[in-house]
Amino acid sequence: MNDRTPDPRDIDTDAPPRSPRRGFSRRAVIGGAGAGLVVAAGGVALGRASASSQSPPAQVVEFRGEHQAGITTAAQDRLHFASFDVVTDSRDDLIAMLRRWTSAAERMTRGEETVDDGATGLGDYTPPADTGEALGLGAANLTLTIGFGPGLFGPSAADPDRPDRFGIGDRKPAALQDLPGFAAEKIEPARSYGDICIQACADDPQVAVHAIRNLARMAFGVAAVRWSQLGFGRTSSTTQSQSTPRNLFGFKDGTNNLRAEDTELLDRWVWVGAEDNPPAAHWMTGGTYLVARRIRMDIEPWDRAHLLEQEQIIGRTKAAGAPLGQTDEFDTPDFAVTSGRTPVIPRDAHIRLAHPDNLGGVRILRRGYNFTDGSDGFGHLDAGLFFIAFNRDTGRQFVPMQHALSRKDAMTEYLIPNGSSVFAIPPGLGPDEWWGQRLFD
Repeated sequence: MNDRTPDPRDIDTDAPPRSPRRGFSRRAVIGGAGAGLVVAAGGVALGRASASSQSPPAQVVEFRGEHQAGITTAAQDRLHFASFDVVTDSRDDLIAMLRRWTSAAERMTRGEETVDDGATGLGDYTPPADTGEALGLGAANLTLTIGFGPGLFGPSAADPDRPDRFGIGDRKPAALQDLPGFAAEKIEPARSYGDICIQACADDPQVAVHAIRNLARMAFGVAAVRWSQLGFGRTSSTTQSQSTPRNLFGFKDGTNNLRAEDTELLDRWVWVGAEDNPPAAHWMTGGTYLVARRIRMDIEPWDRAHLLEQEQIIGRTKAAGAPLGQTDEFDTPDFAVTSGRTPVIPRDAHIRLAHPDNLGGVRILRRGYNFTDGSDGFGHLDAGLFFIAFNRDTGRQFVPMQHALSRKDAMTEYLIPNGSSVFAIPPGLGPDEWWGQRLFD
């Protein structure tokens, strides 16, 4: 694979000569972009009635910094998450792909094409270096967040016999471990695991899909999509300025989530410290760990449950989101209040079991999305929560939390987790740094 023929899609700034009738600027074609574009993926239709002749606002999230964007960034409304298997054994080819990805990702977060004039300006007989469906849409607050799975370093749940193909096995962080099995889950390998993940979040679904599509295209021969998931309607707030959203059960979700402003709590529960790893794994200092869980909701039985039952399962009122026995969403739950001898917030209510006071103080940063992937062939919606969480040590934070919930939470009767993955999310990039550089240098 080191002797492969150069791929036109690898072109950066040295583009081939343009044909005479293609030699006009991209700006000239934005206003005339075709109307009525529709992209359908994963059962969710992404439509646009018309293309505006006016450029949208900048809406640019800084790509480089101390931490990767897309973690504490104000949660956008749309998600396209993809997990890749690395299909080459060549370390050089993998590094070259990561370099190309970094350049393209940074450009796309600025609302630009993957390379200058890549969609229409490289000539009639050259495959475009950008697929073009995001022309004129702007950055839409796009963030691209990369992570590395256990399988990149050697054996994993997906492939227990995999060797250390890239000579980085000794750099695997101790906390990067596949999740154990939990009660009441039906994990499907085709929806789980992976060597590399890319989380694309944006306020325009077509911008997020365009980003994943182009990174997948650029990875040809080096990495291939293992699974992906579209999401809509964030199910948590990551800044204090955002209101609490609702999940597909109709309840406010993530009221007590960590926020970007909680810097001390983030340092304690989200960001990896230098003391967390031996020197070989210090490339993770300032990073975090991402847990992804595809949780299908049993929508039809839930919709037939009466309101009181729903509220007792959650432990909050459906209208205001207040803890049972309280009046406001942000009132502190009082788990000691009883009605007669019965707790007002039931012992198996979700809010009780997930509360930090009942988990030894453990916190995580949630950043999930709703999904609807059509029906399952039996007339039931294939819909639910694509759960994403960031934490400093998954084995000490998410795992005990999930064990408690999966065994006792009344809501598990209506939940079917069928996808599960964990990834190491490196820290942010410095000037001229490429994704994974600290791991591979």
